[in-house]
Amino acid sequence: MEAGEEPLLLAELKPGRPHQFDWKSSCETWSVAFSPDGSWFAWSQGHCIVKLIPWPLEEQFIPKGFEAKSRSSKSDTKGRGSPKEKTLDCGQIVWGLAFSPWPSPPSRKLWARHHPQVPDVSCLILATGLNDGQIKIWEVQTGLLLLNLSGHQDVVRDLSFTPSGSLILVSASRDKTLRIWDLNKHGKQIQVLSGHLQWVYCCSISPDCSMLCSAAGEKSVFLWSMRSYTLIRKLEGHQSSVVSCDFSPDSALLVTASYDTNVIMWDPYTGERLRSLHHTQLDPTMDDSDVHMSSLRSVCFSPEGLYLATVADDRLLRIWALELKAPIAFAPMTNGLCCTFFPHGGVIATGHRWVPWNTWQTGLGTSRPLLQSDLW
Repeated sequence: MEAGEEPLLLAELKPGRPHQFDWKSSCETWSVAFSPDGSWFAWSQGHCIVKLIPWPLEEQFIPKGFEAKSRSSKSDTKGRGSPKEKTLDCGQIVWGLAFSPWPSPPSRKLWARHHPQVPDVSCLILATGLNDGQIKIWEVQTGLLLLNLSGHQDVVRDLSFTPSGSLILVSASRDKTLRIWDLNKHGKQIQVLSGHLQWVYCCSISPDCSMLCSAAGEKSVFLWSMRSYTLIRKLEGHQSSVVSCDFSPDSALLVTASYDTNVIMWDPYTGERLRSLHHTQLDPTMDDSDVHMSSLRSVCFSPEGLYLATVADDRLLRIWALELKAPIAFAPMTNGLCCTFFPHGGVIATGHRWVPWNTWQTGLGTSRPLLQSDLW
């Protein structure tokens, strides 16, 4: 991507309007996620509903001349036919989403032993964090509810699976704790991590599975050992609540985003603060005195680790090259809440408040809408 290029709006998908709900009540898209193999997309579309959408999008929705690529998924190679869109009714507002990686061979054996009713753990699993503190575990291919995890006393704000395929799940909650769950053993809670003084907004496990990052309202970032489940160090530097965090694909870098309008890049092994990316006000229609309008909502690394995407309250999606101090690309968005890269690169999905989720293709020219679809 060249500096100054604007990401192309690839898709805009809108939820339908359920008659029993007020249209703008509880319809925020707090979380969006791609499966690790790129074969599914999950979207918390509000009103307690999660949509599971096969990826890439069906060809009839893609304009001629646009090439959408995705690596073949295991679900396509097992003779089950083409995957179909799923609707998951979670019964509560959905705040966090996380796909598991493909389970490792040891995890498959443990799963078969403890879950004889669902012996095939070659499937993908989706975890959903709910408003009442519950976590629901779903089998993606069928939409079957597998487990209901209880323990948190408040909203489950974020979820993260170990990238190794061990089916260990970490949850972050407004009850100021993180909890570790082993899905191989009926979702047994194996550890509670305490120490945060305010709501825990986010959690992220390093790709090498050695560290867990958590961030909360008290401005500090905590790094935990995933081997001993003990605190390694606290990272100090933000001036307001830290709401998003992500490790680079090689686990060498950590980025954190805060309401203080800054993204900080850290060396997670030493705790050294490497640089800050400040989000200045760029929208001329906004009052420059409203500095909070550039508060950060989300940050994520690109799959190759060369770029960052950020969502801020100033109605912009920004893309940053790691070696530069200013963004290389912008895209307009309204009430953005979250962002994530497609695992094979080239596409960013963003979630919004009261409006559809969007996907953006990076590296192309002017923005234009390519798809609008009612998914209820």
